[in-house]
Formats: sequence, C-alpha cells, structure tokens
Amino acid sequence: MKLSGLEALVIREDSNFINVGERTNVTGSRKFLRLIKEEKYEEALSVARDQVEGGAQVLDVNMDEGMIDGKASMIRFLNLIASEPDIAKIPIMIDSSKWDIIEAGLQRIQGKGIVNSISLKEGEAEFIRQASLIKKYGAATIVMAFDEVGQADTYERRIEICERAYNILVEQVKFSKEDIIFDPNIFPVATGMEEHQNNALDFFNATKWIKDNLPGAKVSGGVSNVSFSFRGNNTVREAMHSAFLYHGIQHGMDMGIVNPTMLEVYDDIPKDLLDLVEDVLLNRRDDATERLMEFAESVKGKKESTEKVLEWRNQEVFKRLSHALVKGITDFIEEDVEEARLKFQRPIQVIEGPLMDGMNIVGDLFGSGKMFLPQVVKSARVMKKAVAYLLPFIEAAKDEGSSAQGKILLATVKGDVHDIGKNIVGVVLGCNNYEIIDMGVMVPADKILAKAKEENVDVIGLSGLITPSLDEMIHVAKEMEKANFDIPLLIGGATTSRVHTAVKIEEHYSNDQVIHVLDASRSVTVVERLLGEKKDNYVSEIQTEYERIRSDHKKRQSEKRLISINAARDNKLKLSFNGSISEPSFLGTKVFDDIDLSEIRAYVDWTPFFQTWELAGRYPKILEDSVVGEQAKQLFDDAQKMLDQIITEKWLSAKAIIGIWPANAEGDDINLYENDQSTSIGRFHTLRQQTQKAGGASNLALADFIAPEGQNDYIGGFVVTSGLGIEEHIARFEADHDDYNSILLKALADRLAEALAEYMHEKVRKEIWAYDQNESLENEDLIKEKYKGIRPAPGYPACPDHTEKVKLFELLGAERIGVQLTESLAMYPSASVSGLYFAHPESKYFGLGKIQKDQVEDYAQRKNMSVEEVERWLGSSLAY
Repeated sequence: MKLSGLEALVIREDSNFINVGERTNVTGSRKFLRLIKEEKYEEALSVARDQVEGGAQVLDVNMDEGMIDGKASMIRFLNLIASEPDIAKIPIMIDSSKWDIIEAGLQRIQGKGIVNSISLKEGEAEFIRQASLIKKYGAATIVMAFDEVGQADTYERRIEICERAYNILVEQVKFSKEDIIFDPNIFPVATGMEEHQNNALDFFNATKWIKDNLPGAKVSGGVSNVSFSFRGNNTVREAMHSAFLYHGIQHGMDMGIVNPTMLEVYDDIPKDLLDLVEDVLLNRRDDATERLMEFAESVKGKKESTEKVLEWRNQEVFKRLSHALVKGITDFIEEDVEEARLKFQRPIQVIEGPLMDGMNIVGDLFGSGKMFLPQVVKSARVMKKAVAYLLPFIEAAKDEGSSAQGKILLATVKGDVHDIGKNIVGVVLGCNNYEIIDMGVMVPADKILAKAKEENVDVIGLSGLITPSLDEMIHVAKEMEKANFDIPLLIGGATTSRVHTAVKIEEHYSNDQVIHVLDASRSVTVVERLLGEKKDNYVSEIQTEYERIRSDHKKRQSEKRLISINAARDNKLKLSFNGSISEPSFLGTKVFDDIDLSEIRAYVDWTPFFQTWELAGRYPKILEDSVVGEQAKQLFDDAQKMLDQIITEKWLSAKAIIGIWPANAEGDDINLYENDQSTSIGRFHTLRQQTQKAGGASNLALADFIAPEGQNDYIGGFVVTSGLGIEEHIARFEADHDDYNSILLKALADRLAEALAEYMHEKVRKEIWAYDQNESLENEDLIKEKYKGIRPAPGYPACPDHTEKVKLFELLGAERIGVQLTESLAMYPSASVSGLYFAHPESKYFGLGKIQKDQVEDYAQRKNMSVEEVERWLGSSLAY
C-alpha cells in the first residue's frame, strides 16, 4: 500500500505496525473538541503536531460532533494542516460517519489519504457509489464489517461481510486491492456477558482469514475498544491494549488507532497479569473474566517488587550469557565467558554457540519492536567484550574465525565527518552476525573500492550528512560501475532519500542494486534480502518501486509552477527598515574561549537526541511514553551521568567566535564593510525562491532582510564548537569495545554544539547586538524559535550553498577556535555549528525550494564560479 502526505508512506508485508494518531478526533479527545468548539484552530494544530512528533505515521481527523459544523470544521482544519509541512508530511485519515464531510476532506488533503470509513449498511448501491468516488479522489479506504443487517459480531459474520465487500470493490468498482483496509470490529471483552467472550479471538481469527483469503487487503481497528470494561484502571487497560496488539499483529493486523500513552511494553507486562489478560482475550477459561476482575481490584496502587534483581545469576551459564546480552550487562561477562569456554573443545564455539544464540534473540526482539536501539547498542558492547576476551584463546588455538552471514564495508564519504548513524548501522548489523569493516570518515572513493576488493565484501554502505555528500555518493556509484563491481550499494544518512537514490544514484550503477536505507532498524532486513536466496525477487520489487518514484518525480517536477528569476525579484519581500535597525555595541569579531558547559547545558534541545537513537517522541513527553518511555528514561539518565562527567572532568571544551559587520543589500547579494562603512570586505550571495506564489506571498531571499544602500544596517556571523578534545575519549571507549558510550558521547557533543549556538544567539540578541534587550524566553520558546531575528546556516533550507561557509570562515578567522572546513565544506570537529545573524524583526526562516537554470547562471556569474561547479553544490535544489 502506498500512502502520502508531503512524504510517501509505503506499507509492505514486512513493514512494522502503522500507528494512527487518534488525538485529532473530537470524539476521542476532550481537549481537541474544546479547541475546535472555541475555534482555537492554531492550538488545535499543536495537537496534530504533537501526534506527528510522537510517532504517528497517519493522522486521524474527525469532526463528528453535534454542536459543531463538522464539514466547515474539517475544511478549515485540513486547510491549516496543508500550510504546516511538519504535519502535512504524513497521510491524513478522514474519519467521519457523514459522506459530505468525507468528500469535503478528500477535496482538500494533499497526497493520498485514507477514508474512515464506508460499509454495506446502506446497501450495495450506496457502497459502490462511495467507493467509486474514493477511487476517483485517489484515496484508500477502511471498510467496516457492517451490512444491511448490522455490525458483524461473530467470526462467521466478519468474514462473510468482508469477503462480500472485497469482491464488490475488486470486481465491480475495480478498486485497487492494496487500497482496501478492513476493520473487522474490535468489541469489548470481559463484560460479564457470555456472548462477548469471543470478541477478541474472533477479531484475531477474522484478521488471519482476511490476510489469507483476500489478497492485498489490510486490517485495522480501534484498539481501545477492547478494554472498555476496565475504564479507570490503567494498569489493566495498558496490558490489554499491548497484548491485543501483540496477538493482532501476529495474526496480520497492519495498523490501528491507538493512544500510545495507554500501552504497556508487552514483554514488561507482569507474568501473572499477562496470563489473566490473555485468558480473556483468547477465551482460554470459563472464569477468565472473574479472575481478571479480581486481579484488577488487587493491583490498584501497587508497584512491582524489584528485590530479586540478581536472581538470573543462579541460572546455568548459557542462560546467563543470553540474559547479559539481552539486558546489556557487562559486569560478569568475562567470568561467564570463561566458564562457557571450559565447556567447549574450541573457544570459537562459545561465539558460534551461546553468544550468537543470545544475539539472535536480541535481533529478533529488535526486529519485532520489543527492544529499542539503545538496548541493542548495549548488547553489542557485551558481545564485543566477550569476543575480546576470547580472542587470545582463539589465536593460541589457531582457530578459524566464526563464519559470518556476510561481510559489509561501511564508510562516511570523502569530505564528510559525521558518523553516528553509520556507527549505529554497524552495531545493528554486527548484532545480526554480519562482519563489519568500518573505514571511518572522509574516505575517498578509490580507498573504498580498494578495501572492498581486498576484503571481498558482500555489500558496500555509504553514509553522509551534508548535501555535498550526495554528489560524492554518485561518484562512488560511477566508480563501482567502471571497476565492474557486482555487489549491492547501500545509501544512508540525514540528507539522503529514496527519491534522490532512485533519481540521481541508481542510474550510475547497473551491475547490482542501489538501495536507500532509511534507518538502522531497516538495515538488517535489507541486507538479509540482498544476500538471501530470494534476492532477485527483492531487487525486482525495488527496481519497480524506484521506477515509479522516478516517474512520480518527473511528473511533480513538470507540475511545479516556477517563474523566472526576474519575475521572482519583482515579487521580492519589501520591508521597512525605519526604526527597525539597532546599532550593535561593537563591530568586528570576538572570540569566546572556554565557555562553561554547565551554563550551556540548560539550552540543550533533547528531542533530536532521542531521534539519534531512533526513539520517536518529543522531550519531555517521551520519558512517560508507554512504549519507549522506560528505555528513554534509562538513556536520558545515562546521558545526564555522562554530561556530569564531561563537565566535571572537562572532557570537552566549548568555544565560539562571532562577528558583526555593517552591511547593505545589493540585489540578492549582501555587501559587508569595514567599521567605517566605506571599504568593502566581501559579500554573501543569497538565492531566491522561484516557486510561483499565491495570496500575496513574496519570493524570499535572505538579502530581503538587509537594508539597501543608503541606510545603515548590519549582519552577523558565528562559528561555535563543543567538539574540541573528544577524540581521546572516543578512542578510549572504542579500545574498550564500548560503542554505546562512544555513540552517546558523540550525540551529546552534537547537542552541546547546538545548545551553544542557541546560547550565543541569545547573548547576541540581549547583550552584544542588543536589539532585544528585554527578551524573556524559556528554553522551550527558544526551541520553537519565538525569538526576534534568525540565524540561518549555509547548507540548510534558506541557504543550501555550502560554499558560503568559506567567506564566513575567512571573515571570522574561525581557525582561531580550532574549527576547520573539509574539502566538501563539512566542519571539523563535527560537533560544530555556523551561520549568519539577521536582526530585522520580520526576518524568518524559509525553504528555498527548487530553482531554475536562469538563476543558477546568474548566481554563478555573481560568485565568479562556473555553472557546472554551482550545479554540483546545488544539485538537490535544481529543478532541471
């Protein structure tokens, strides 16, 4: 199934469960209902944003309430969502029992959404009419197990209605099989009524029947219905939801509307409670309801005992090793490995036997969503320490190495110094018995290829964070083709995408498959398929998908309405600068040495920290999340302890350099002057949006925020770093086979660098430039960019050209604080941030979008560069 908002969501057979956010539903959220009733739509948007940031992959929007105009509210809310890219990026589920509201929603959503729902309750003719319109609008649909007689309340009725609806949709409406989602009705269990005892079991069995007999169809449902009998008892409800989802997914359930705050981690449900809950869900005992009711009363207000923490030490050694690997415990690993070694003839058998058995459990738990990335990295640390202990014995016995499933070469491409994501992928693949050859950062193509041949690797994986890395990946693909490589090429990193891989990279390497890997959790599945017996089928699927992506991309490009650069300049933003220009307290540059990290700490935005570890959710709410909350808390505690150590023991030093110069705009350029405002010392070149605007909106360029000649104005610049001194500590952790703390330190250094940029910007606004001396903002306000002025960075949406860093670094003398640019213009140390300061109160962040060749030629002339060189640096922004 393929859905989309501004971004595509492809649901395959091996996709994880799709979480549908339910809080933008007036029937399910009292807060959302109140905001809609009071017409506080901007606040209502924050509910939607929280759902997206909390990990929702589809957003359910429902306006069915007697006291509001459902159609008008749906239209207004969806129009507002369309103007918020961070919300509109995910598909919308239009949820209503009224067809006119559904159709109004279909006319306004971007991309391909889902209708929730249609059914046969009004007869076949109306069902066909509605389905035909949904098909016309290009949406998927949920079909309720409901017909002219009523809702299906038995297994037999569920499959009867679903089969009938499926046949009508496929044979008469010609509806795509993949766009059909059945909701076979989740009803409450443990109601005390005998006829309700099979409600959950009938849903599970109907789900399996649908998946086995109705090809392509998906299954969804409203999970919270199942626990209706236990309202007010969250302990039992959370366990019921988690257990229901677990069994539902095992039977083929693809997606569901569920409140993540009402979920317990399945493996963490106490055994006695889990047994009672599953007795009810699976109808295993006649007295299941009474037993669960009795238990529900007994658990109110009680907490689980933790007295037997080390009971696992009483198990036999192989089970102890497995427990240590799953739990990430290194305390006893050497003594346990030694005990295990004495039980085998050859030391390598400890690796091939109990250690790999334990890591297979880790891989299975991670793949099924029962373990999270930080836990997997800790498991890898245990494995590495165990192997390190065994290596001398293996060498002495002259054993052959353990046979790996495959050999993977990983490298961050030339010019790029970012490696956290690559390292995580290496850890996850290593946990699944792949041999990893990690070449580090800034690795040229010739060295990657030479090492790949020398080691006879099975797969090459490239990583990069900055946009020039995309071009370097293309170069590696071309070189692999020239050298007649015939192994898969994996592409990953923050700036990479399936679209870029399909459109820009795949065409240059035809001997095997190029595949974009979204994150570490997908890497194992991808590699397994590429090296497995069914590789040809998988490659064929990918090639078909990438061909569709190229076709869609070409179509979108042709549909985009772009205007000439001259027309865009005619529609520039015209600001008034009278009374809005503040004179800085100093001009020139200033260095800030040894900034106190304890002061910066308060400015850290923790949400991206958790995203680094692939834990979805917004801080601080993520710490209370019922799915990832426990792991998030543990990770956060580890981070705080290390941060304390970083500050106390001065592991890292933080430095900053800022500059403020007189400046004026000249067209799309910004001229900078000496302090006397007469001698030019250089210029920044900015790019202008060329997308045709509607509703009086302007085509923006950063130069619009600077006053033209004839008026005094200023611009600032900065480079900050918190990565100085990190290498020795990374080396220490790596020598101790401790990937977890190595990655943790790098992630914290990155967060401190961003926090330092925030800290210095506040200092500039309130003291140095002092254009907003009375500002009083909390850290949450800073994260939401509620301050006056902006600090855009070269290489980012408003200013995608990394070459602008060169002039900035020259003007500042950034080498004075130990920060340098690589040949691809990445900053080293990697925990560094740079950018420009604009003070005008109406300056704002924006995305450049796509630009045409007329602007590229103009820009090349202004920068005294060749068009080809400009195109190389701006490749991802070109509309041609």
